Amino acid sequence: MSLIRDANQFLNVVDAHKGIIYKVANAYCRDGESRKDLIQEITLQLWLAFPKYDQQFKLTTWMYRIALNVSISFFRKQITRQKISHPLTEEILTMMTDEQSDVDSDFILLHKLIRQLKEFDRALMLLYLEGRSHSEIADILGITASNVSTKVGRIKGQLREKFTSLKS
Repeated sequence: MSLIRDANQFLNVVDAHKGIIYKVANAYCRDGESRKDLIQEITLQLWLAFPKYDQQFKLTTWMYRIALNVSISFFRKQITRQKISHPLTEEILTMMTDEQSDVDSDFILLHKLIRQLKEFDRALMLLYLEGRSHSEIADILGITASNVSTKVGRIKGQLREKFTSLKS
């Protein structure tokens, strides 16, 4: 009975917070099949870690940490196998019509620049853009809040510089 109760509790947790899994998987995989594989791997690792979850920590922080670690490992494996999908291909960029506003093209460019960041920096920006506090990001990534603040500032500066040079 305990295993069934644990399984039901796990399914409820995953269902309630599935957005975390999808956001992280989407940030690391654009290819639909690879993304499905990554979602399955994240879910499996969450299930394996579920019995060890320490309730003194926030559940979403624990989920983010596992999802990001699994995604980074998955991403690295994809690179070594030369099967990495191209996040925003030229096809997508050329599909834009002339009527679309500069805001749309700016958003796509910014998204492309974020996806070119190192894995850790991309994870940090994903959490930052989601509106997470510096202390929560620090807990998820295992760094200090002041380090989060410093890194966010530096990354924003790098993105601004690249964005400006590409727009001019």
